[in-house]
Amino acid sequence: MLSVVLFLVSSLIAFAALRPVAQRHRRLPPAIRTGAAALVGRRAMVLERIANDEGIGCVKIDGGEVWTARSYDDDEVIDAGERVEVVEIRGATALVMH
Repeated sequence: MLSVVLFLVSSLIAFAALRPVAQRHRRLPPAIRTGAAALVGRRAMVLERIANDEGIGCVKIDGGEVWTARSYDDDEVIDAGERVEVVEIRGATALVMH
């Protein structure tokens, strides 16, 4: 009986001590994406026609960096001047789609 009481008391003390820490952790903002992962979902302007079968294509992401680009859909050809969305980054290549 004594061990059950000690267990309950120590559990309540541990819960009371750890609860504020857990609440602070829940209020943290979501992780901020950095590097290439931060580019996913951004808009881009096609600078050079994108054609996967020819191995050509270039985009300017959010008016800043210029990236080699390929269409996410292998059969799609995207002409220069069109707006696209970055779907994925593979190495130094942005995969984009309308």
